[in-house]
Amino acid sequence: MIVYGSVVSPFVRKLLGYLGEKGIDFELKGVGIGDPDPGFQAASPLGKMPAMDDDGFLLADSSAIIHYLEAKHPEPPLIPADPQARGRTIWWEEFGDTIFAACSGKMFFNRIVAPKFLGREGDLDAAAQAEAEELPRLLDYLEGAIPASGFLVGGGLTLADLAVASPLVNFRHCGTVLDPARHPRIAEWSEAILSRPSLAPWIAKEDRMMAKLSG
Repeated sequence: MIVYGSVVSPFVRKLLGYLGEKGIDFELKGVGIGDPDPGFQAASPLGKMPAMDDDGFLLADSSAIIHYLEAKHPEPPLIPADPQARGRTIWWEEFGDTIFAACSGKMFFNRIVAPKFLGREGDLDAAAQAEAEELPRLLDYLEGAIPASGFLVGGGLTLADLAVASPLVNFRHCGTVLDPARHPRIAEWSEAILSRPSLAPWIAKEDRMMAKLSG
């Protein structure tokens, strides 16, 4: 199986963590915005990443790919079968993808992607506004929602944890540091999730990439 995407994308990172937890073999082909790679263009005509080629079956979008793979590789389950747990997992994935990642995207795109990858100035006012006005409310919500179990749904890792923890890496790339005094649960939970073997090597690769860009 071939996965197309950039490791700095929260959606690609979510998928890489999922594949690692599942033990699914894959090859990552790095692509960027507007990449002319023919395999990527075939799998994702609209340029959405990640994209996948699973023995000729082409699919784009992290959620679509993960739900496809969960049906194909049901063990170990990362989307619970219990209706309530399943509903909560889908909600947290939606929160991670469309609310949390949207906030991190305003900051990451304007502070990192635009100047470092596209060679143009980002909207720093929009990035600052997202950090000052949107992010604190989202972090406060998440802080109050993390259960004592240390996982967002049930007593073990699910897609929920991967989807919500992933954008936190992009916040860090932007220079945003969590305050463990204000958000102790997030600090402990995110460290546990992001240090898992399924994610840690990819994040280390990102850190090296970001260090080169800063240098």
